[in-house]
Amino acid sequence: MSRSRRVRPPTASEQLEVLLGYPWPFPGRPPRHDPSTWTVADDWPDPVPVTKAEIAVFEQWFGDLFDELFGSGS
Repeated sequence: MSRSRRVRPPTASEQLEVLLGYPWPFPGRPPRHDPSTWTVADDWPDPVPVTKAEIAVFEQWFGDLFDELFGSGS
C-alpha cells in the first residue's frame, strides 16, 4: 500500500469522542477564571506541625542546598 493510501489509527481524543458520544476535549476555549471570586482560607495551625521523619526527608534530599544557603552549621 502506498503512503497516501494508508489509514491512520484514530487519536486518543477521537476514540474518546466515539466512546462518550461528544467531543473530547470539549470544543472551544476553556472558561476564564476570575481571581477576584477566589477565596483563600488559612486554616493551618500555628506553628505548622512537622514530624522528625519529614525533616529527615528534606535533609536527605536538600541537605547540600541547605548547607549552601544557610551554612553547614559545623
